[in-house]
Amino acid sequence: MTEQWFRVPRPRPAAATRLVCLPYAGGSAALYRTWGQLVPSDVEVCPVELPGHGWRIGEQPFSRLPPLVHALADALEPLLDRPFALFGHSLGGLVAFELARLLRRRGWPVPCHLFVSASAAPARRHEPVLHNASDAELKARLLAFNGTPREILDNDELMELVLPVLRADFAILETYEYHEEPPLDVPLTVLGGIHDRTVRPSELEGWRGQSTSSRLRLLPGDHFFVQGMAAEVVRLVVAHLTPLIPSVVES
Repeated sequence: MTEQWFRVPRPRPAAATRLVCLPYAGGSAALYRTWGQLVPSDVEVCPVELPGHGWRIGEQPFSRLPPLVHALADALEPLLDRPFALFGHSLGGLVAFELARLLRRRGWPVPCHLFVSASAAPARRHEPVLHNASDAELKARLLAFNGTPREILDNDELMELVLPVLRADFAILETYEYHEEPPLDVPLTVLGGIHDRTVRPSELEGWRGQSTSSRLRLLPGDHFFVQGMAAEVVRLVVAHLTPLIPSVVES
């Protein structure tokens, strides 16, 4: 089952740590295809492919967060034999956060670092209702997000495949219910785009209460800064991981 969820572009069996990466709504593991070339040799990048996305396009996507996180935790269990960090962008940030909390509730290893990117704080989320919107409204919203190429939006056959997955992903966000728990005893780094109109920098401040150690870093760009600034984001991630993993220092 683990192989369904993870397809590592550059396997590193002897890596000291793993970086598990979750994509945004409608996105796939391909978002992180170059990251394995940007990290030190002691870090293995493990992109997550959610059901219905990427190479799993024929599978039924999840439309609620709790069952998704439970299934992902089960798939992740064999990879918990060494330190690992979680990185999630937008929807992926919320999934990573709830995954870390579920691992703690199960008494399993928790991440050595949690990176949440372009994702509003869980207790202050105000999501527009998109999963029930018309196709035209949904396409207009995607255009405003500036994350989907126009040639894809104008391809009716392709959009027939994409829209149901997007609706399921938006349903995860829009039906999410936050339940208060003690802050995670996990270092938390929150990333945001200075020009992000979807998740404004002010919506990131609430993350500070979700960890005993947190920091906020704003980068140039809009909601999808992670695409255009992959090298800068990876450098930042590695800089935060280095003090936690001695072998990374030696690489």
